[in-house]
Amino acid sequence: MIATAGLVKRYGTFTAVDDVALRVDRGRLFGLLGPNGAGKTTLIRMLMGLLRPSAGSATIAGIDCFAGRAQAMRHVGYVPDDPYFHDYLTGRELVRFVAGMHGLDRATTEARATALTGRLGLTDDLGEFAVNYSKGMKKKLALVLALMHEPALLILDEPTNGLDPYATREAMELLRELTAQGRTVFFSTHLLDQVERLCDRVAIMSRGRIAAQGTIAELRESAGAQSLEGAFFAATGGTAAQADAPA
Repeated sequence: MIATAGLVKRYGTFTAVDDVALRVDRGRLFGLLGPNGAGKTTLIRMLMGLLRPSAGSATIAGIDCFAGRAQAMRHVGYVPDDPYFHDYLTGRELVRFVAGMHGLDRATTEARATALTGRLGLTDDLGEFAVNYSKGMKKKLALVLALMHEPALLILDEPTNGLDPYATREAMELLRELTAQGRTVFFSTHLLDQVERLCDRVAIMSRGRIAAQGTIAELRESAGAQSLEGAFFAATGGTAAQADAPA
């Protein structure tokens, strides 16, 4: 579903993403794990066709993410880390606007919106201007909008930032259900516990490069670690022993 080869993004002399090769198969729940500043958001913005790569390639469903962006994005729902919405549209108006962009009729729009907003606890707030939403409410609305057209691939950047524990739990359960339906979920995070609970495959990013990738068991084994935390430390410049040692 996602494939990159030799993907690079430079800003002058600074390389934000360096020679990234990833493959995310259909139906996977794939976690992109890394410390702040590792290059995760830059990588996602290239996958979304929002940034032109300096070198290499990125495809979604076999379609170039930049040259064929309009076609590739038909397969994708996207939740950015910090969603932005027009100042003078309510949550309900945004839902209807996005649904219209995807050619959904009124009945389908209302049915999907009711199910998703009810699931995420947003129904009572749809009449409010989205600009006045809290960060958590904006993140919930972004997830609703991303799922309205039932995309084959959902890409999320730090999906639980701003969510309270109840909303986090509901969002994580929703992601599990999507992959159980055969859809693909790709999300970035710096939270190891979320990756450990959810993901069937993981890539660890450090200083713009993919330092390790595989199943959690494979990452632990290759690092000689007892935990994902140990594998993370080993891949990002520490040692597995540091993480696995008793506190």
